Amino acid sequence: MSSGSRFARWAAWSALALPVIVAAGPFAYVPNEGSGTVSVIDTATDKVVAEIPAGAKPRGTAISPDGRTAYVSDQPNNRLVLLDLVQRRGAGAIALGESPEGVGISPDGRWVVAAVEESNDVAFIDTGAAKVAFVVTVHGKNPEHAVFSPDGRRVFVSAEEGGAVDVIDVAQRKQVAQVGVGARPRGIGFSPDGTRAYVAAENADEVSVIDTGDLRVVARIAAGKRSNGIAVHPDGQRVFVSNGGDATVSVIDTATNRVTATIPVGQRPWNMALTPDGRKLYVACGRSGSVSVIDVDKAARVADVAVGKLPWGVAIR
Repeated sequence: MSSGSRFARWAAWSALALPVIVAAGPFAYVPNEGSGTVSVIDTATDKVVAEIPAGAKPRGTAISPDGRTAYVSDQPNNRLVLLDLVQRRGAGAIALGESPEGVGISPDGRWVVAAVEESNDVAFIDTGAAKVAFVVTVHGKNPEHAVFSPDGRRVFVSAEEGGAVDVIDVAQRKQVAQVGVGARPRGIGFSPDGTRAYVAAENADEVSVIDTGDLRVVARIAAGKRSNGIAVHPDGQRVFVSNGGDATVSVIDTATNRVTATIPVGQRPWNMALTPDGRKLYVACGRSGSVSVIDVDKAARVADVAVGKLPWGVAIR
């Protein structure tokens, strides 16, 4: 056998033997509560490259810092589903209380938090041990979102039935404050330096700006109808607000606390996420069954990506 033939056979064997490696991304992960899947969008091409089964009604989603694991709330099954994002398949589940919804992750990846509606709790999951380490009961009723501050020391929690944000001290493992905001608070986002928290209030059609130092509202910004999702740009100069009743996204200038642009998107825009470089915003549009992609610098929608039924949100890593 010639050396060329031997090399060809070795090359063919090697190609079969090497593991399939998923490209570096970033990828946008979209939980579809109506179809029980997470759609995976390659943000370089804005194409869906995979669909991962994720329980009966996946909602809140958080991605580990290394991009290898997704944590997804499965609302009717009262659990947190773990997804292996390298193999793109299920990797286990952790029992939670009744009706978990929003999910957040600490900057160091040690903790995942899940807002549990029916018991008014926030469950803290130790990601190393893959189990619930402790639970904090909050004052607000039907907590929806639980979001870590950039330093990982506190968790801000919005509750659907009420007009306040509950503040949990992670080290003390208890609620330490409550801040009044607009009616029916939803999405929460922090400025990169952690000095401001932005909270969308759905029934007030506004965004409350909280000074995180003294925990008081320093501004209220009129947004669109049924404002709900929040995404803060990495440069801290812009905040994006999805308006479920208007099918738009508002852009807020953080220096003036004024809306500078309004961008049409799909129907019932909900939760959103930015790419790490801040160039593109991905907006889950539940009634359209799609994700609207916004070019941030142009403040314009550039694509609509069809996903599963009733997309609830987006997480990007």
